Amino acid sequence: MGFEEEIDTGHARLQELGYKQELKRDLSVLSNFAFSFSVVSVLTGLNTLMGTGLNFGGPISYVYGWLIAGAFTLFVGMSMAEICSSYPTSGGLYYWSAKLAGPNWAPFASWITGWFNIVGQWAVTASVDFSLAQLVQVIILLSTGGLNGGGYQASKYVVIALHGGILLLHAILNSLPISLLSFIGQLAAAWNVLGVFLLMILIPMVATERASAKFVFTNFNTENGDGINNNLYIFVLGLLMSQYTLTGYDASAHMTEETKNADMNGPKGIVSAIGISVLAGWAYILGITFAVTDIPHLLNKNNDSGGYAIAQIFYDVFKSRYGSGVGGIVCLGVIAVAIFFCGMSSLTSNSRMAYAFSRDGAMPFSSFWHKVNKQEVPLNAVWTSAFIAFCMALTSLGSLVAFQAMTSIATIGLYIAYALPILFRVTLARKSFTPGPFNLGSYGVVVGWVAIFWVALISILFSLPVAYPITDQTLNYTPVAVGGLLILVVSSWIFNARHWFKGPITNIGNSSEEA
Repeated sequence: MGFEEEIDTGHARLQELGYKQELKRDLSVLSNFAFSFSVVSVLTGLNTLMGTGLNFGGPISYVYGWLIAGAFTLFVGMSMAEICSSYPTSGGLYYWSAKLAGPNWAPFASWITGWFNIVGQWAVTASVDFSLAQLVQVIILLSTGGLNGGGYQASKYVVIALHGGILLLHAILNSLPISLLSFIGQLAAAWNVLGVFLLMILIPMVATERASAKFVFTNFNTENGDGINNNLYIFVLGLLMSQYTLTGYDASAHMTEETKNADMNGPKGIVSAIGISVLAGWAYILGITFAVTDIPHLLNKNNDSGGYAIAQIFYDVFKSRYGSGVGGIVCLGVIAVAIFFCGMSSLTSNSRMAYAFSRDGAMPFSSFWHKVNKQEVPLNAVWTSAFIAFCMALTSLGSLVAFQAMTSIATIGLYIAYALPILFRVTLARKSFTPGPFNLGSYGVVVGWVAIFWVALISILFSLPVAYPITDQTLNYTPVAVGGLLILVVSSWIFNARHWFKGPITNIGNSSEEA
């Protein structure tokens, strides 16, 4: 298929769905994949939550838990990819729900899916950039002597200022034309791949002490200090590290209106981002685990990194061989750059979702959010999304427990948004769904039901308490946060939005016509 034909095919499909092209269609399949791969970012999720994995089960929990979560995530991704092939628009999930739920349920289905999706995306950006701010604080701490050597430990106000500065840089980068942003996205994907293989080889190679294969593949840590003794319960909690990492691949769907031949390249971006992340992530987990020899030391709040597990691993490895942890700090810099790229791509996805949702009039001040500049970039959506992500992180000033509750929406809330259009696909639209060029054939319904089962299961599992006895500081606020969002979205529909929101609206011909 030639270059011009690719552009015409994607443009024609968008017109069939009722939308004229407003964003520049410059992205190749590689660029589309790069955005999702950068948001999933193995180096972001696995390193940020390495302490969680070590605490709840250790090697068995994340070596095998990663494969379990990865396999089921592929089912979710394949179902999403099949739907994306039929409806390649920036709205993604909420548009899919509207088309699949049927005319009677379309407005409500679109409303609830869209709000779970966009709030989940804001939470992802907030959590990723806040994680980077925390890592920068740890790098500064280790660079100035570590916790036990008089190193500088930043206050929560300094960390939130770092978070704000990172978001500012991301908003500036996302204000660039899509052609430049595409190049940065490809650079981000390359950095993630090279970073994974560099660190998984370098860290165990430098280590003077290495874990045995028996430890890596059979050790199960039950000493979590959180009053949880049931092995299955411990293993389930350890899955959080893996499932938190494997989110954000809907970015490929939100970038389809800027992607050539979107009805094939968008789905390919979703599936390949998950598949390559699963393979790269497992290789990284194995490599790093061979450098783990003392789990209690890595989790100790009084170690040089203040209990930041991955930082302590890197620091100890280089210090034990060379007498200095500088090499470990440099390796942490590799991770920091990967997290930076992850946050940048996450904001890109946020802004396109906000652009599309406001195009259909679903957001307050929709005409403001929907504006694009001369470079065809939704500039207002970019900067407002960055501001909202910053406001979300302000909850950390009151309590990290409150912040963690809010960011739990980044995993469970986002997966609920993933599952809703899949649910409509296998129920209400089981017979009426018209697949696009990327489809699962007769297996589509089965794959969809497996995906729904997995989302329902993790929504329950990750709402369980993570420590006993249960207090206001140990309570898992995930059901409170996600339930609160559900109540707000449904209430706003019942008392207000149902009177005026009619679902996705075309911008070809009569602007009030439903898509």
